[in-house]
Amino acid sequence: QPPLPQRRSRSSEPTPRPNPTLPPPHTTQRARTLARRPAVIMRSVALLPLLGLGAAAFKAPARAAPARASPLRVTLDGASETDTLESVKATYDANVMNTYGRYNLAMAKGKGLNLWDLDGKEYLDFAAGISTCCLGHGHQGLATAVAEQMMQVHHVSNLYYIPQQAQLAEWLVSTSCADKAFFCNSGAEANEGAIKLLRRHAVNRGIAEPVIITAKQSFHGRTLATITATGQPKYQENFGPLVSGFRYVTYNDEAELAAMVKEINDAREAGSAEGLAGIMLEPLQGEGGIRPGEASFFQLARKLCDESGALLVADEVQTGMGRTGKLWGHEWTGVKPDVFTSAKALGGGVPIGAMLARGEAASVLGPGDHASTYGGNPLACAAALTVADEISKDDFAMLGQVTECGEALREGLREIAEKRPGVVKDVRGWGLITGIELSEDDAVPTAGAVVGKATERGLLLVPAGLKVVRFVPPLIATVADIKKALEIFDAALGDALAEAEA
Repeated sequence: QPPLPQRRSRSSEPTPRPNPTLPPPHTTQRARTLARRPAVIMRSVALLPLLGLGAAAFKAPARAAPARASPLRVTLDGASETDTLESVKATYDANVMNTYGRYNLAMAKGKGLNLWDLDGKEYLDFAAGISTCCLGHGHQGLATAVAEQMMQVHHVSNLYYIPQQAQLAEWLVSTSCADKAFFCNSGAEANEGAIKLLRRHAVNRGIAEPVIITAKQSFHGRTLATITATGQPKYQENFGPLVSGFRYVTYNDEAELAAMVKEINDAREAGSAEGLAGIMLEPLQGEGGIRPGEASFFQLARKLCDESGALLVADEVQTGMGRTGKLWGHEWTGVKPDVFTSAKALGGGVPIGAMLARGEAASVLGPGDHASTYGGNPLACAAALTVADEISKDDFAMLGQVTECGEALREGLREIAEKRPGVVKDVRGWGLITGIELSEDDAVPTAGAVVGKATERGLLLVPAGLKVVRFVPPLIATVADIKKALEIFDAALGDALAEAEA
């Protein structure tokens, strides 16, 4: 069992959260109506009489108002009373951009590790909203914290001090190597913040053209800078020109990393405006196929950054908050990054992201250098504080449970692999982020095909590339849940193989 995180001592305990104030502010119907109208239009209308124009001169084109659907209601068994899958799909087709390849499912209800679709069919969720719903679904503590905070105050912006944000930052700092935190809304935003921090730090060192090294097959987000940081051309195609200043090396290849750093440093000594700003790595590559980082590779990255004056960044968006059996994935490498990022499980499914930094890196950004309207709002922080409380319970007992369940899962998958020679290439992972890599043989189905068959049998999984099936259940999973998932997966793999042979 991994060593438990140690909380740093603090001169005082966090300020308790105040009791919620229930009465909402009074607003009249007219005030509510005016609030929905852009102010510029109201001013324009007010000027019409001064311009000698009647109301008819300022008339919007006639348009029928869309019919409003009644709120979705579900019965106790999870079945919808108001919608069908086909009606939901039709509404999507008419109104939502087609940017996702969705499975033919719409969920109506969740509890623990279980989800129910609109028809009332039950699923065992080993996807967890892509490694996000760490406390499962319908968690009472999370629901209560969010509801109470919503009735108290849910958003005020970072123009003011936010007690819940301070409390969350203190927990994150006291249980990690970080000294300061910055809050945002997602993993991509957290990584954008890290990229900006690296560039600013490099400029402060006199580097005119900062260079950041990332790994091939990495994934850091969907914004323009983070898809450029992502070392996978399939995410970058048709979005050029990309952001300049990124170089890529093979993950876990020490020789290639050392050669790249030397090339950049040698060019700078020869008069190039380029210089090494930092190295940005996932402790375990998620979308790249659930590939754990090797300790020696990360130790070399740390050494090279120290020698070059650059910063080391760990992208913990998927591996952080206990997912690997340690609170932070980089703990597996024995290396302390200068900056690390978090999101996904941080809010248990409520959107929140964080960028954390230590030492010199914690003071690189000043007022006006970076900001977020919603980042660290009371509502999101209330959710994240609940997650923190659950993880911290009984001296971080959840981390031991994650480790035990992860070992049981990988052992079970290896037993399945032994029954099917030539089908499975590898089983790997840390804690409750595990991948089973299928053979590259064309006769062996893709990860997507296997995930589809598992879904039909009531088990939700996620592909991690063409041939890797990802298991990322909520962190509250038990060994009994693992055994049930293994039984369904074994049958689903058999279904996919039979279909591929047909």
